[in-house]
Amino acid sequence: MATVFFKWLLVPFLLFSPVSGRHPIFVSVIEIEHNAKEKSLEVTCRIFTDDFEKTLREEFKKPVDLLKENAAQAMNPLVSQYIMQHLKIAVNGKTVSMQFKGFEPVEEAIYSYFEVDGVNAVQTIDIDDDILYSYKKEQMGIIHVTVNGERKSTRLLNPQRKAQVTF
Repeated sequence: MATVFFKWLLVPFLLFSPVSGRHPIFVSVIEIEHNAKEKSLEVTCRIFTDDFEKTLREEFKKPVDLLKENAAQAMNPLVSQYIMQHLKIAVNGKTVSMQFKGFEPVEEAIYSYFEVDGVNAVQTIDIDDDILYSYKKEQMGIIHVTVNGERKSTRLLNPQRKAQVTF
């Protein structure tokens, strides 16, 4: 029993704690949830802060500090533009447009929020995700999609970028 408990404590530590200023894996997590009442998709992207800042600096050739207090006004356009260029979603075969709602730092990651209006029902969601693929060849994307309380997950390993989830 103690061994199982130790393993559950060790996994989050290995995934999210700094090791000499670095973390041992390169992963982004995309959560897509259908809100049937609001007829929308709620999209959350979680990306390690240090990796995301380095990628934004390289992509936009500008200074980037996502943790600086009151940074949102200056950083919102960079975060929004990067994610929307590197994450495309289609619902039931039709490409949808995400509206950026903002971002916030949470522990070691940046959470960015998007919404897609006018989504009545979901049979399939196609995802094209290459977030941080240019940063590290070891980058992977974890995608969780929830529709009507049913959650399905998939993993993309760089250079694989496309996934389809069917309900």
